[in-house]
Amino acid sequence: MLNCGITGSTGILGGNIIKNLKFNFIIFKGDITKKKVVENWIKSNEFDFILHLAAIVPIKNVENNYKYAKKVNYSGTKNLVDSIVKYKKKIRSIFLASTTHVYQIKKKHIKISENQKIKPYSKYGKTKLLAENYFREHLKKNKIKYCIGRIFSYTDPKQNKSYLAPGLFYKIKKSNKQVVSFKGLNHYRDFLSIKDISNAIKVLCLKNKTGIYNIGSGKRFNLETIAKIFCKKLNKKAFFIKSSNDFTHLISNNQKLCKIGWKPKINFIKELNKFK
Repeated sequence: MLNCGITGSTGILGGNIIKNLKFNFIIFKGDITKKKVVENWIKSNEFDFILHLAAIVPIKNVENNYKYAKKVNYSGTKNLVDSIVKYKKKIRSIFLASTTHVYQIKKKHIKISENQKIKPYSKYGKTKLLAENYFREHLKKNKIKYCIGRIFSYTDPKQNKSYLAPGLFYKIKKSNKQVVSFKGLNHYRDFLSIKDISNAIKVLCLKNKTGIYNIGSGKRFNLETIAKIFCKKLNKKAFFIKSSNDFTHLISNNQKLCKIGWKPKINFIKELNKFK
């Protein structure tokens, strides 16, 4: 069985990967911002792959403490890369979980490919772009194979309410009104299930793919629909307040990923119906 190092194993995505992928996982349990701790983990283990998932993700959390988020998302990545280079580890591939936040939001329904112009639309995106740049530059320089997966939107009932869908569900469930008002939801995003993302990462690793890949469904999903589904589930009605910033799009062109044998299999609406 292949040895797979993983950071960020306590997150929703990391937990799903460990549960569903058949690797011998070597879990990083320390503080990714502590250089010596990361070095000891790399030095003490032999890996076929490493999946680097550790990050501060929720936008509000990043904005509230940008300095710490940058330390985790960028400096943590730097610590990992520097340790691999220092100990000259022979690894088949290293995967970095990045984000759609490095792209520019579109006003039209245009699918975004991997060579799209980069312009982070959030502070979270800025931290991940810094991580991407260091990851690529230093691994390429040292002839170490790497892969970056720019993950589009996903959700899970286990996420806390700082994420979009759990936050909407909490708002509706706790409201004492029969009609619940929403503002700023008339936007289109690309959603995948956690399991589909895990399988995409597995395919990229096993096929030793390098470079940058979008991990998304390639389909647009209106955020208002999430509120409507939750309201129906909780026997309430939704009322939407329109704003001048309506109709933005962030949809993946996932053809590069699909060409290597991956495709999404799970209906996202079924995933939303798991909330309770």
